[in-house]
Amino acid sequence: MTFTRLAAAAVMAAALAMPALAQDKKVIGVSIPAATHGWAGGMNFHAQEAINRLKTVYPQLEFVLATASDPAKQVNDIEDMVATRKINALVVLPFESEPLTSPVKAVADSGAWVTVVDRGLAIPGIEDLYVAGDNTGFGRVSGEYMVSAMPNGGKIVALRGIPTTIDNERVAGFEEAIKGSGIEIIDMEHGNWNRDDSFTVMQDFLSKHDKIDAVWASDDDMAIGVLAAIEQSGRKDIQFVLGGAGMKEMIAKVRDNDKMVPADVTYPPSMIATAIELTAVGMTSTAPVSGRFTIGSVLITPENAAEFYYPDSPF
Repeated sequence: MTFTRLAAAAVMAAALAMPALAQDKKVIGVSIPAATHGWAGGMNFHAQEAINRLKTVYPQLEFVLATASDPAKQVNDIEDMVATRKINALVVLPFESEPLTSPVKAVADSGAWVTVVDRGLAIPGIEDLYVAGDNTGFGRVSGEYMVSAMPNGGKIVALRGIPTTIDNERVAGFEEAIKGSGIEIIDMEHGNWNRDDSFTVMQDFLSKHDKIDAVWASDDDMAIGVLAAIEQSGRKDIQFVLGGAGMKEMIAKVRDNDKMVPADVTYPPSMIATAIELTAVGMTSTAPVSGRFTIGSVLITPENAAEFYYPDSPF
């Protein structure tokens, strides 16, 4: 389903939504990772903001929000929602793809609506609606920037996120974009979208490789850890670090022409609000909202950085 059709459906459904009178309220469960890093913190903020707003728009709905610091806790949260709250729909951003696949499939098998956000499940097609950024496009835009910034090629290291389908898609898009460019990935490890983990990974890269021309950090939280490790090492061979997701601190660096952070790539945490709202539409109207909702990634440079800088945002 295209963005235009989904947007139109949301507008139409909101206009037609009527308060429930004597009927029981439908319950939408929202299960997301805790704010373990900046992007997740932004996602938590937007999830709560969306729920607060939609409670007024859709009085016939109830919302149950649970945050988890690990996959096991998230599985327990979802099972509790089914057993005690009898949820009619689940909006879930899996902490990790593999361990959440069976529990979410059980929810779908029970007849509840399932919306999966961002990190896809290990088995495709379980969900009714999938809302995510264009992860292949995220990797492709990142790779294309690397090629343009390194016309003569060079040696780079790369940091991956948590093992998920979206991480696989990002890496595949990136590798395809740099193919034949003379850019060589000499090392790649999981930084788990975490500053501390990425600091440690980058320290390891620096100790193993005498020459590194640039770093694809693939995430702004990981980029911060990478930059700290580079600064601590005193190394001068690294030309720049490319992160992603649009953290306001990194956007400010791009805007201010920071040599080490010349660009960034968007991946908005507010997509969780889109997912919750579309699920509410599906629960309260006949508007079609099943399918895929994809949010494209944009390259942020000093020329357009002001358009993406939101000083009041938590991320």
